[in-house]
Amino acid sequence: MAEGAITNQIRTLRFLAGEMSQAELGQKIGVTRQTIAAIEAGKYSPTLEAAFRIAEVFGKPLGEVFQWVKS
Repeated sequence: MAEGAITNQIRTLRFLAGEMSQAELGQKIGVTRQTIAAIEAGKYSPTLEAAFRIAEVFGKPLGEVFQWVKS
């Protein structure tokens, strides 16, 4: 299996959305602030459902929020 990592633009998108907090984003998609912080930091990969919900909050396609980077 190819090794790599999932990167994301969540911090940037939160900033562009009026500096939305991690807690606000978590509330919108039904997870904790700590979960958003871990996803944002790349320490935790979101479920597919959570990833789609995050993209929906920002009105972006999934591929603009999350990227797969081969190592």
